[in-house]
Order: sequence, then C-alpha cells, then structure tokens
Amino acid sequence: MATATNALDLENIELELLLEAIYRGYGYDFRQYARASLKRRIIDFARDEQIESLSVLQDKVLHNAAVMDRLLLAITVNVSSMFRDPAFFLAFRAKVIPYLRTYPFIRIWHAGCSTGEEVYSMAILLEEEGLADRTRIYATDMNQGVLQKAREGIFRLSAMQDYTKNYLDAGGMKSFSEYYTAAYDHAILRPALRRNVVFAQHNLVTDSTFNEFHVIVCRNVMIYFNRALQSRVHELLHQSLVLFGMLGLGNKENMRFTPHEQDYDAVDREQKIYRRVK
Repeated sequence: MATATNALDLENIELELLLEAIYRGYGYDFRQYARASLKRRIIDFARDEQIESLSVLQDKVLHNAAVMDRLLLAITVNVSSMFRDPAFFLAFRAKVIPYLRTYPFIRIWHAGCSTGEEVYSMAILLEEEGLADRTRIYATDMNQGVLQKAREGIFRLSAMQDYTKNYLDAGGMKSFSEYYTAAYDHAILRPALRRNVVFAQHNLVTDSTFNEFHVIVCRNVMIYFNRALQSRVHELLHQSLVLFGMLGLGNKENMRFTPHEQDYDAVDREQKIYRRVK
C-alpha cells in the first residue's frame, strides 16, 4: 500500500512528465515555472475536467488539442485591468513621456499582454499625450486565445466603473466614456485605439528578440517563473531594449539579483520603471 509520501512523489513524477509532454508536443515550456502555483492550477484543472490523475491528463492533452487549449488558459494567469496600478501610468506620463518625445518614431513592447487591457490603456495615454501616431505598440502573449480577446477590444461593461476610477487616478485627461461604446453588457473600445497596435504570439520562455524597443512593459509576468527562467527573460528584455530605453516591471518585481542589475538606473523605484544605461 502506497504511503502518503509515495503518493506525493508519484504525483510530482506525473507532473514532470506532463510538462515535458506539453513542451515536446506543443512547444510550450512550463518546466521552469514556479512549481507550487503551477501544480495547484494544473490539479484544479484536472479536477474541474473530472480527470482522475495527471497521467490521464497527459494522455488527453497529447491526443486532444482542445484539452490543451483549455489547460493553457488555466496555467497562464490572465489577470488584468485597464490602467492597472494607476500610479504606474501616472509615473509613466511624468517620467517616460518626456523621454519618448525626443524620438521621431517610438516602438513599445507589451510582453505578456494577456487580454489587452494594459495595451489599450497605453494607447489611450499616448493619444492624450499626442504621441499615438508616431508609436507602434507590439502586444505579445504566448496564448492565442487571450490574444484574440485582446484584438477584439471588448470588455465587461460592469468593469468600466472601476476602469474609469483607474483612468482618472492615472492622470486621464478626458471623460473615459469617450473611449468606448456600450452595447448591452459589454463595452466596445474605439477601433482607432488599435490602429498602431500589432498583436502577435510570442513566448518569453522559448522565443528570441524580434526588434529593438524604446519601452518594454513586462508587468507581473515573471512572478510565476523560477529564478533561472527570470534570468533568461531579463536577458531577452535587455537585448530588446535600446540604450537608455525604459523597462516597466510589475509591483512585485524589481531588478535586484538579476543578471543585468547594474545595467539599469531606477527612473521611479517605487513604480518599478528602469532605464537601460549600458
């Protein structure tokens, strides 16, 4: 009879095999994600799907792409809102916008953009600052499902009250309702907001750099990675940022103990905005 410890060991073996199967079968590499939270999300998914073990889940994932699509949504944490952490956008207006005005054309990368709320927030901010028409925003995520939602720019109307408060706290200059049309229980953002936005699939774990950017926003993405994977992503971001370009991280992230800690100066330490200086 298996002991509780042996059962736990078996479950961990099943998890390792599942992650390897996902990587080999689909190219998604979760092998260096923070293990405790990843395991919890996968086990919750298996329970919701009424799948009795991770070994059975592995079989279903390898033979049914629809199961993989649903698992991908469960694994990747897609929590976002418009003008999330308003103080970040307020600091961006005050300390990054003056720098961007010095460039004739601006490239911004939103890495791990999820369903696009922060991308549209940036598009609104740039429009209000008169920089939208000379900026190209590249919004990427590994998950095609959330990218499609981001492209549509349709959000819950019930969320607009909170988003309006965030917008005003972030230094918004207009009535927030000017940026969307209400349709039943949905808010449809103005199509013009995405005229200079490119939505594309990109995997921070396995893909390489694809351009040089004046600003990279990668907020609350790396908190789900282990230290080795965080270092890999920081290397990618450093390679992708022009000299004196700006990097925005999440409120639980910073440059300490990263391979490029000495390559950045803090523009706003509290809001986690950094300038690449070498």
